[in-house]
Amino acid sequence: MSPKAPVSVRVTRRFDQSPDRVFDAWLDPEKVKRWFAPGLGEMVRVEIDPRAGGSFSIVQRRDGTDVDHVGTYLVMEPPRRLAFTWSVRPSKDVSRVDIDIVPQGTGCELTLTHELHPDWAEYASRTESAWTKMLNAMADAVT
Repeated sequence: MSPKAPVSVRVTRRFDQSPDRVFDAWLDPEKVKRWFAPGLGEMVRVEIDPRAGGSFSIVQRRDGTDVDHVGTYLVMEPPRRLAFTWSVRPSKDVSRVDIDIVPQGTGCELTLTHELHPDWAEYASRTESAWTKMLNAMADAVT
């Protein structure tokens, strides 16, 4: 029996801002506070070590519980490519997120691909919706 393949969730969004500004929005804690999981809770802490091998921790208080989103940067090629692991503590499940930013005129197009473990397949549409909402909020954060 062969193992199940990961489930790939892909979201693409056009930005009026330069690739540099959009790339930086992933690594600037103040900007992350503005676009990460909008409307789901109070941002408690954002810690980012922006380098390949560096890590991040984004803590948001949701219904009185601190939810810690953590990961390690795997690829850092400013301003075009970023890849990182993704997990929500205390879960041991780890997925991968790839960000590709392509210049388009005075703006850019960002494609986010989130590879979920096959066990999380039922959450694919929810994951797509969440990333879409966050990228829309990011567009406001980089203006």
